[in-house]
Amino acid sequence: MKKVLLFILAAIPLVASCEELMQTISRQGTLQIRFADGTVPHTKAVFPDTNDFILTVTDSRGNTVYDGKYGAVQENLLLDEGNYTVYARSCDFSEPLFDCPQYGDTQVASVKAGKTTVVTLICAQLNSGIRLKIDPAFLTAYPTAVLYLKAASGRLMYSYSEKRIAYFQPGAVNLDMSDGGVESTLFTCRLDPQQILTLGVNTGSESTRGGVKVQVDTTRNWTSDEFVIGGGNNGSDTSEAYDVPTAKSHTGEQDVWVYGYIVGGDLSSSKCSFAAPFSSRTNLVLAAKSSVKDKAKCLSVQLAKGDIRDNLNLVDHPDLLGRQIYLKGDIVEAYYGIPGLQNISEYKFK
Repeated sequence: MKKVLLFILAAIPLVASCEELMQTISRQGTLQIRFADGTVPHTKAVFPDTNDFILTVTDSRGNTVYDGKYGAVQENLLLDEGNYTVYARSCDFSEPLFDCPQYGDTQVASVKAGKTTVVTLICAQLNSGIRLKIDPAFLTAYPTAVLYLKAASGRLMYSYSEKRIAYFQPGAVNLDMSDGGVESTLFTCRLDPQQILTLGVNTGSESTRGGVKVQVDTTRNWTSDEFVIGGGNNGSDTSEAYDVPTAKSHTGEQDVWVYGYIVGGDLSSSKCSFAAPFSSRTNLVLAAKSSVKDKAKCLSVQLAKGDIRDNLNLVDHPDLLGRQIYLKGDIVEAYYGIPGLQNISEYKFK
């Protein structure tokens, strides 16, 4: 038996650590999931916090291995060798809703034994939208009419005073009108993912269906660009705050707002601590996710003597670990070996 065991161990390629060796023997590998760093293009809506995205990971047989918030997923998922589908979305969306853009991405990852596979999600709008621009003359001509936007998944009544965008799954959408018990379809279109279409509803000539004319308002018809998480703001206030990855690319800027999750402290030139108890009141680290445990992915924060140190240090306030916070200060190239934030003048908790 000893000879057989030695033969098996000798047949396994040399790996860098005991963890990799055990993963190879057990046919398991590591999956890391992240959103791409970069710039968010201009958008008509407030982009949601990616930590609140719903993340689902399933294996090739359809079994769910993770289903929960992206911000709570482990930094390193230990999984059996095989293919996995990674699906992230800002919200669940199955039926037409007002003011409900859905963002997300789906990718397939191949996990190899003893290896680390990184999935980088690039977030785009998944659903589509329609907004009606109803001409005042139409209100006069059809005061009792009711307009509906209808798709296979359901329909929404669109009142004359409605200003919001109605969101649908990509595909065919009808504009229907009900007036005096008579229902008719005025317009049919096929929406692509990311498309936001504005329809002008007017009174028409005798040649138009039912005396109603529907026009596509191309001046207000846009397609949302892909959203790559991490940036697009200028740091001027909390609504324009830099996230951690973006702040690292803006070293030298002063009096700017940065936001992230407090994930640790006790910084030194080579490491930091990610768990209580803490011993230093002079610093802490921020990360884009509350589950980060890697110093290289963090932004260091200097807590100068005064009220801010008294209120934010992890020695006296270990309960702040995991809290999301906005900090205003100067971004420096290095503080304890990584980009950092110094001269903090203001802070706000989210």
